[in-house]
Amino acid sequence: MSKTYGEPVEVWDADGRPVRFAWRGRPYTVLRVLDRWLISREWWQQRGAGAGLPAEHEFWRVEASPGGNIPPATYELRRDTAAGNWLLARIWD
Repeated sequence: MSKTYGEPVEVWDADGRPVRFAWRGRPYTVLRVLDRWLISREWWQQRGAGAGLPAEHEFWRVEASPGGNIPPATYELRRDTAAGNWLLARIWD
């Protein structure tokens, strides 16, 4: 079962791959990357892409945990490549 959030998160990456993120003030460590994909927006939805480059959303499905006794879960992070901001898109239990 999954739940959609669409909430902003702060992400730390290594070579473009998320390794940690903070959501609602709590840090999470990415244990492994499960999947990654890009989705191109339609040309009329491009805002601030600049230089004629298509704006995209980059999705990362990761297994992460805040640590302690909390078991890992699957999180879907989304980055708007034009704006550079990240969202927590979805969580699977």
